[in-house]
Amino acid sequence: MDKNYMLAVDQSTSGTKALVVDRSGTIVARSFLEHRQIYPQAGWVEHDPLEIYENALKTVRQATKAAGIEPGELAALTVTNQRETAVLWDRVTGLPVYNAIVWQCQRTAGACAEFKQAGLEEIVRERTGLLLDPYFSAAKWRWMLDHADGARSSLEKGRLLAGTVDSWLVWKLTDGRAHVTDYTNASRTSLFNIHALEWDEDMCGLFGVPASLLPSVRSSDEIVGWTTESLFGDVSVPIAGVIGDSQAALFGHFCLEPGMAKATFGTGTSVLMNAGDRPAPAGKGLVQAIAWGRGGKATYALEAIIRSSGDTVKWARDQLGLFSDMDEMERLLAEAPTNEGVYLVPAFVGLGAPYWQPDARAALTGMSRGTGRPHIVRAAIESMAYQVRDAVELLEAQSGIPLKELRADGGAASNAVLMQFQADQLERPVAKSGTAELSALGSAYLGGLGVGFWASVEELVREYLRYEPAAEREEAERNYAGWKRAVASVIGLASAGQEGTDHKEGYR
Repeated sequence: MDKNYMLAVDQSTSGTKALVVDRSGTIVARSFLEHRQIYPQAGWVEHDPLEIYENALKTVRQATKAAGIEPGELAALTVTNQRETAVLWDRVTGLPVYNAIVWQCQRTAGACAEFKQAGLEEIVRERTGLLLDPYFSAAKWRWMLDHADGARSSLEKGRLLAGTVDSWLVWKLTDGRAHVTDYTNASRTSLFNIHALEWDEDMCGLFGVPASLLPSVRSSDEIVGWTTESLFGDVSVPIAGVIGDSQAALFGHFCLEPGMAKATFGTGTSVLMNAGDRPAPAGKGLVQAIAWGRGGKATYALEAIIRSSGDTVKWARDQLGLFSDMDEMERLLAEAPTNEGVYLVPAFVGLGAPYWQPDARAALTGMSRGTGRPHIVRAAIESMAYQVRDAVELLEAQSGIPLKELRADGGAASNAVLMQFQADQLERPVAKSGTAELSALGSAYLGGLGVGFWASVEELVREYLRYEPAAEREEAERNYAGWKRAVASVIGLASAGQEGTDHKEGYR
């Protein structure tokens, strides 16, 4: 049977998607299922790993059925995933010992603050490229080891395994035969030495996460295992193209040269710039990252992380009930062609680049008696563009490379008002991908190249819709100045709050 298709699993913060991709790189079928967002208390965010796995099984089967193909026609299954979300499970029962702790979760902020106060951030950055922040995985695993029922006992018996969501899915899809991850996901844990390309024993000791729990680390294009009968019966499909979602989108955009950059407008937004074949110096506010691994060699990136972007629009829809669907949102934006001084700082789970204030909280500023639904919706949309401008200016300042254009993808990138406003704020073109699913395509491309499905990226074509700057510069700068004032007020409140806390949520 000819193997004319790739199957990509895209496990994101909001749900799990499966796409069938043909030899032209075209998506021929897709399936999507949301999973629950669990909020045990303020600032805590969890997912159910078993629900994620079951949704992966369902979407994969639905997508292949919708494409009208047999599993034997698949050249490979690829996995791209929400990155820093941490899972801890029992290798004997195959069950998680606790819910997955999501990248947004702030429960380890106190522990990270203790490390900072002890002067440990510099060595963490030197080895891993990352800041000391609750965003990353290591502190989450440590929390589970300390707090999950029976975790310490299972650890002593040698029954525990730790991984990000890619590791969890691959382990389940291979029936426990492969405990693996790739360079990109490993580099988001605070435990991986991005220079030596191996787990760092000192970092494991610092965070109290034994290296014995961690997966083996592979290149993003390697075959890491084979599916078992739990998925396709007696047909076994190679699993390759394992890569974190933001890095997958960078590859999907063909940002293959240093200085090329993209923004993925998902739950949060990752602004990622290709830095070449060695780590680029990262100043305050940026993190170093591995863009992907191919053939055992790493390509590096610089990243500015935005915690809330598309999630802000979801909040305005679901929590405030400001609109019911995207058509109504478009009508509201048309009713308020300007923000009339209203700004939303979406620090629902703190602020990321360039501020890195995990204790900051969201705020609406500049409201008057005439402020209504349209202005708040516009403020939510505009907040994404302001944060991306913050990120791009930081990347340019630190890398010394001027950005020619920004390539954009993700669900919110389908909003023309946002894309035009983004181009106006950056004063340079924004190239919006013809498909929103660049993470899934990027993992499919890497996996396909790895198994020989494609010989080179030149066989693949991407289509873009370009947005050119059109606003008066004075107006754009006035809007941005208002944003900076709004952020300053939120940071001021967070700083005042920090003075009265002793970070009691540290490690035992």
